[in-house]
Amino acid sequence: MRVFVTGAAGFIGSGVVPELIRAGHTVTGLARSDANVETLSRMGASVLRGSLEDLDSLKRGAAEADGVIHLAFIHDFAKFAENGQIDKRAIEAMGETLSGTNKPLVVTSGVGLLAPGRLSTEEDVARLGEAIPRVSEHAAFAFANRGVRVSAVCLPQVHGEPGKAGFVGYLAQAAGQHRVSAYVGDGSNRWAAAHRADVAPVYRLALEKGAAGARYHAVGDEGVRLRDIAEIIGRQLNVPVVSIPPEKAPEHFGFMALFASGDAPSSSALTQQRLGWKPTNIGLIADISRPGYFS
Repeated sequence: MRVFVTGAAGFIGSGVVPELIRAGHTVTGLARSDANVETLSRMGASVLRGSLEDLDSLKRGAAEADGVIHLAFIHDFAKFAENGQIDKRAIEAMGETLSGTNKPLVVTSGVGLLAPGRLSTEEDVARLGEAIPRVSEHAAFAFANRGVRVSAVCLPQVHGEPGKAGFVGYLAQAAGQHRVSAYVGDGSNRWAAAHRADVAPVYRLALEKGAAGARYHAVGDEGVRLRDIAEIIGRQLNVPVVSIPPEKAPEHFGFMALFASGDAPSSSALTQQRLGWKPTNIGLIADISRPGYFS
């Protein structure tokens, strides 16, 4: 299969592209810089120059492919709402191009705010609202009844490379800035997590055999306590570990306060059953406990 991948040179993409190539697919990655071109070429992928705001490049990539995996997102949380709209327009451009072809379009969503306070599953639908301006899943699923085999891979905190572990990295940044590693209340709230090497096959399997309108959870750890994460960051950075009250969370965590205070465990049981996938790699706690993970 000829696969067009946005975000192909990024943290997740650099796991997905080799996974696709090993399975016999040919990959064209969207590249917005010379560094991205070099990274993609090194992985064995072809290159299409463009960006999420260059809709013509996205349409061309989708038109020339047998399937699309959309990983790219502009992670500037100071402009989260604006970037959510850029993402929406990008998905719509690719979706329009694929309409009527029954080709797969796999987009990226998250599990963090699906079902606060309980274990979320693949049956839970991403919420919309002012506090959640990323609408990737909803933009894509609008094409499910227009001849596009669209599905969503919902991500937890993804780790697997020193310094990178989803929002955990922002917790480490806050700890370095304030010289304390904090958790909210008793720290019993949980985040789901997965190793990048486990995430990549979920995208490939969703591309190859995912059902139209399906959501797949690339989750390894169903729920890791924030207090346990904070304690590891404290040891890594050699700073005290402290509890802060909920009202102090915005001051310490900034835009991350909502997530740092939230309880968001998630299951991948249905994904494992439906795709024949199973996470096998090291868990979040063991991974970020390795010396020097947060330097």
